[in-house]
Amino acid sequence: MSLPRVAVVGIHGHGASHVRRAIHLTAAGACRLVAVADPRPPTPEELASLLGTRPPIAGTSPVAASPLAPPAATPAGGAPAAEPEADRRVEPRVYSGLPDLLRAEDVDVVVLSTPIHTHAALAELALRAGADVLVEKPPVASLAEFERLAEVVEETGRSCQVGFQAHGSGAVRALASMVAEGAFGEIEGIGATGKWVRRRAYWQRAKWAGRRTLDGIPVVDGVVTNAFAHSVAAALLIDGSGRAEQVAGVETELFHANEIEADDTSTVRIRTTRGTAIVAALTLCAADDEPPKITVYGSKGQAVLSYTTDELEVGGSTTQYGRDDLLENLLDHRRDGVALIAPLEETGGFMRVLDAVRSAPAPGEVAASWVGDGDERHPVVPGIEKWIEQAAERQQLFSELGAPWAQPTENRSFDR
Repeated sequence: MSLPRVAVVGIHGHGASHVRRAIHLTAAGACRLVAVADPRPPTPEELASLLGTRPPIAGTSPVAASPLAPPAATPAGGAPAAEPEADRRVEPRVYSGLPDLLRAEDVDVVVLSTPIHTHAALAELALRAGADVLVEKPPVASLAEFERLAEVVEETGRSCQVGFQAHGSGAVRALASMVAEGAFGEIEGIGATGKWVRRRAYWQRAKWAGRRTLDGIPVVDGVVTNAFAHSVAAALLIDGSGRAEQVAGVETELFHANEIEADDTSTVRIRTTRGTAIVAALTLCAADDEPPKITVYGSKGQAVLSYTTDELEVGGSTTQYGRDDLLENLLDHRRDGVALIAPLEETGGFMRVLDAVRSAPAPGEVAASWVGDGDERHPVVPGIEKWIEQAAERQQLFSELGAPWAQPTENRSFDR
């Protein structure tokens, strides 16, 4: 059986990690990385660095064998040994975009790590070409696009996995099982906290960064929908409310201290059809980076999840879990039919939250102290760490807590 042929679209920034992962899986004999695409094609030096090879000599192929799988050894006094059936050499061809790639290549899996507002069209193009898709989070930029893409998945019979890496965490899945089994009694609320620092360079990395729209097209970048999207999606998964129809209502309070269009300091309150209130309190204007946490508050106890480290604390005891890779899981799904970790249909609840942020009033301004110079310059909202912890614990929005910069707004997006 031939190995699945993988292409990665969008290879700079976070996309580079997808290329490296595909190289690793090629070396393991799980797939073949056959092509990459980006409107800013890599220089020979960039590609060599990405693949871990020497820059090519002018006029030769731009890619050599991956160091993860050295060429076959030469037996004494003979010709080089034959390559194994699973071709471990990494020699992807480079294209300027997915349309050109699909016209020239037969691919089985397409990984999309492109700007948010391009996801819907590119994912549909790949699915209609007969490929399965791993699309980065957020999957698309509106609920209408989500519903359209779900129809394409059903129509084509292909698979679409969403890049919510936290869904692959054993700690997240363990906590979801505990909640479903009633280990914490009646769930009184779930709180997600996120406190990170993002400097000026972060917002200048791309034209779409920090934008709600770009040239009239929804982008919906921001602290809730992109930076801490994993927090929101994981909290919904833990509650057993990942699908769109399992979210009953969303309230938003969006603010920003940076000179951007999108939000960087926000609270959202999600009410699920199970009756759970989920409050996410998030900022990119903290004094220091702290690991994001999700806390389950129950009548019989609570649990604290650190999804970036795959640690789960229950009853004073902390357990370290492993993590499953999303691309590897998609390949296993193709081969053996194992369940996808983050199938598109199970991210509809998150998309309801994203759509509430998209349709909410423009974020309010927050006064902040500024630290650093040049690309390192960033705002720090006074006391934000306190307000975030209180919001999660009390299940309240910033304005309900009395944060001085948070005036109540028309934040109710929808209720079933």
